[in-house]
Amino acid sequence: MPNGKFFRSRAPLRIGLAGGGTDVSPYCDLHGGAVLNATISLYAYASLELLEGDSIVLEARDKKQKVALPLMRSLPLEEPLLLLRGVYNRLLRDYVKEPFSFHLTTSVDVPPGSGLGTSSTLVVAVIGAFVEALSLPLGEYEIARLAYEIERIDLAQAGGRQDQYAATFGGVNFMEFYADERVIVNPLRVKFEYLYELEHNLLLYYTATSRFSSTIIEAQQKRVMEGKSLEATHRLKEEAIRMKEALLKGRIDEIGEILHTGFQYKKQLAEGVSTPLIEEIYEHARKAGATGGKISGAGGGGFMIFYCPKNSRYAVAEALQAFEGQVFPYRFVNHGLHSWRVQ
Repeated sequence: MPNGKFFRSRAPLRIGLAGGGTDVSPYCDLHGGAVLNATISLYAYASLELLEGDSIVLEARDKKQKVALPLMRSLPLEEPLLLLRGVYNRLLRDYVKEPFSFHLTTSVDVPPGSGLGTSSTLVVAVIGAFVEALSLPLGEYEIARLAYEIERIDLAQAGGRQDQYAATFGGVNFMEFYADERVIVNPLRVKFEYLYELEHNLLLYYTATSRFSSTIIEAQQKRVMEGKSLEATHRLKEEAIRMKEALLKGRIDEIGEILHTGFQYKKQLAEGVSTPLIEEIYEHARKAGATGGKISGAGGGGFMIFYCPKNSRYAVAEALQAFEGQVFPYRFVNHGLHSWRVQ
């Protein structure tokens, strides 16, 4: 194995436009799920340096966390940097077989718990760096599936399935989720003028709060099994289909109403999806001209999106200055995971 070599990767975060929650078991196993999401110009990064010697160094620059561990076949699955440990353990078990020395450095453009799929995107980026360094024969579906298994099975972290596939494939995708953890990614051929209009009108706002998504998702899973939120989840899947049609046919201003309706159903999935602060922010945005919006990810904090028709984005952004959060600039991107060797 070559030493003293650098390898890098990055994977884009995503905005979930519709259907979020239907990609979570047991709902998608029993009824099938559908999600529409789009990747944006905010990223998770990984840099991997292969070393001589007998040490493993894991470092998250954005979190200011760093650990040095002896060379071993299986790293302890504990914090800090649990996700990085999980990726190494799985790749060593299934592909590399012999432990090796390296320094892995990561960062993400947004805070953790933001609702943009940060954890899953980071796992995809880390896998991408190892795939590049070790010349592993893994395609897009295989990388996304591996990332899903590391998070949901190896590390037993509650969550859905869309984030790993969005980060790996990139672009605007309508994703279908079935029993036996089968996933189909359908790239949408959205006309540029439709996508540019959506990008102009869709405001991305960080609430300056974060949350543990696993707690909300576990509550959602329990309610589905009890039948308490089944109808709301069905309707969320229908909203994903409506969103797909609106995007493809250029009925962009319908997206505000679709977001608003979907947010009302999303709040029925579990307690904690919304909070008094989120409701206050949402009402401020609506009064300023937004026709709809939602909390991103599982809910409880992190990012929100607002659909602002015509030129109302400026009034909405000004109204949101009453709170401690901030509007984040972004662009839609059509690429997913990319890795490269540093010459």
